Amino acid sequence: MALEFTGSNFETEVLNNDKLVVVDMWAEWCSPCRALAPIIEELYKDFRGQVDVGKVNIDHNPQLAIDYDVRSIPAILFFKGGRLVDTVVGARPKAEFEKKIMAHM
Repeated sequence: MALEFTGSNFETEVLNNDKLVVVDMWAEWCSPCRALAPIIEELYKDFRGQVDVGKVNIDHNPQLAIDYDVRSIPAILFFKGGRLVDTVVGARPKAEFEKKIMAHM
């Protein structure tokens, strides 16, 4: 199961992480977010140990959405060395996310 990032663990788990971290900003009411959920889970399994993949429920953690200027969901944020290095907005095919991950590893 993909990691769960919150306001209380985001700094430790994402910003202070040496690995590439993929963060899915989502909400329960968002149909495209629900459609993307199985792909996020597959990425978590496929890249386990190499990349950390997790989710932020923006309804429960609105400040994180504000901090990273998330205006539309799903928004997939890629962090490396504590910096936001890429963003994909909207549900996309798994291959597109794999390509982004490989480019930033």
